[in-house]
Amino acid sequence: MATYNKRGYKPVKEKEVNEVTEDISVLEKNSTTAEVFSTLDATASKTEDFVAKNQKIIIGFVGAIAIFTVGYLAYQKFVAAPKQDEAATEMFVAQQNFDKATQGVASDSLYKLSLNGSEGKFGFIKIADEYSGTDAGNLANYYAGVAYLNTGKYTEAIEYLGKFKSEDMILGAMAQGAIGDAYSQKNQPKEALENYVKAAESNKNDFTTPRFLLKAGKTALALGNKEEALKYFTDIKDNFDASPEAATIDVLIGLAQ
Repeated sequence: MATYNKRGYKPVKEKEVNEVTEDISVLEKNSTTAEVFSTLDATASKTEDFVAKNQKIIIGFVGAIAIFTVGYLAYQKFVAAPKQDEAATEMFVAQQNFDKATQGVASDSLYKLSLNGSEGKFGFIKIADEYSGTDAGNLANYYAGVAYLNTGKYTEAIEYLGKFKSEDMILGAMAQGAIGDAYSQKNQPKEALENYVKAAESNKNDFTTPRFLLKAGKTALALGNKEEALKYFTDIKDNFDASPEAATIDVLIGLAQ
């Protein structure tokens, strides 16, 4: 029987069959990737629809953020900065009176002047109130607290020192320790001890830490907490042996044992 080729028909070679098979296999393997891209396309379409439907809300939200940012920057430049400068100027005379008082020259009257003001300038009390939110107003709380402490107004001292906030490791610890001193003067040793410990632990340094560890130890000893007192005294001996507080620490350790 005679064989013939149909016009236009070419026999499929084995190599071509294998190539098609391989292409189908690759497509099957990549079907997961295709699904992922399809999902992403669908998600993108939904996002576009959401943006289109809520365009006014989104624009309003972005606009509100822009207005807030501009307003904040304007406030800082035209309100906060001048207010800070004004507060610093007002505090100059009060600061002078305070510094003189710490030198022991008519200290009570000078502390009162620093609190209440003189020479037409505000004292720390007014500055802390009028310029709250400024660095000078915050610092006025510290000075007012110390001035009250030195004039025997211990409740007021605690109030103003409690308002003072500082990241400075020395000044922050000094304020906390001064609160402890005020409680000690009010004959509230438990509260005094609590604040001395906070002052000692707030920022470890060679100046304030042994100072308030010593006060904490003595207060704990007075409360009859010998074990706690020994812990504070030993801390001074082991870690701050070059400090002035370490000079008599062996005697205190002996009392606490």
